[in-house]
Amino acid sequence: MTNPAIAANGLRKSYGDKVVLDGVDLTVPEGTVFALLGPNGAGKTTAVKILSTLVTADAGRATVAGHDLTTDGHRVRAAIGVTGQFSAVDGLITGLENMLLMADLHHLPRPQGRRTATELLERLDLTHAAGRPASTYSGGMKRRLDIAMTLVGNPRVIFLDEPTTGLDPRSRHTLWEIVRDLVADGVTVFLTTQYLEEADRLADRIAVLHNGQIAAQGTPDQLKRQIPGGHVRLRFTHPDTYRNASDALREAAAGDDEALTLRIANDGSQRALRALLDRLDAAGVEADELTVHTPDLDDVFFALTDSTAALPAQPKEPVR
Repeated sequence: MTNPAIAANGLRKSYGDKVVLDGVDLTVPEGTVFALLGPNGAGKTTAVKILSTLVTADAGRATVAGHDLTTDGHRVRAAIGVTGQFSAVDGLITGLENMLLMADLHHLPRPQGRRTATELLERLDLTHAAGRPASTYSGGMKRRLDIAMTLVGNPRVIFLDEPTTGLDPRSRHTLWEIVRDLVADGVTVFLTTQYLEEADRLADRIAVLHNGQIAAQGTPDQLKRQIPGGHVRLRFTHPDTYRNASDALREAAAGDDEALTLRIANDGSQRALRALLDRLDAAGVEADELTVHTPDLDDVFFALTDSTAALPAQPKEPVR
């Protein structure tokens, strides 16, 4: 089994009396997207800053790309790229000049630096604007240039701190495709975001940060199954079949006699669906339509970050 791209244990960080991280544990496998969610001020950016060596944790231990943050910080920095909430693009110079500046900072020989800059501008569809001042770029173009600059050093782990905030839907989808392409190349992406749809679309695993601690983590489907409200809807076209199904599932189903539908509480797992279908088969009943409804990440987020609600237990399945 390969070492994880990121492994953190017991990370703690306070600013004065304010505890920002209170014993955070994270494991991110190589070549995956990991999304860290949480309300504003939850500590997401602080976690990114610690894992990217920009600030030091008060306690705990972490490795990134196989290197210890405390003893091998320079090796961590050589292996990662960071795109923060605020663009690092210099608007007074052109897109190409921004790229060449990054190449110089990475000590690339001039020919290699120009070749790398040209290739990345093409990869992120910025060649047509390479000679224009970056101040003339749209928000989406600036974000793409920001990521291109991050890629100059060929990082194996990339931290994206709310990279699509303020972008229009088309630009957001373009960046999603960029992230998918990076992961397909074996890069690990650590993403913080305020957009729950973004985490649902991109992330292999998600952690929800609340009050300085990880309230829950797992795959998007695992997290959704923790929240009450999942159900299966059965629709029938014949009243007799509907009544037979209602009798077979009497204690578990809520019926709508006019619409000929039954609603059965169900977490949507394979085991729960099989049990439901077995009961229908035993009764000799076949539904004309079966629809599985599971809570979405909005439901998960609100349930986990509501201080008055009981938090579901974290999934215990190992990271693969």
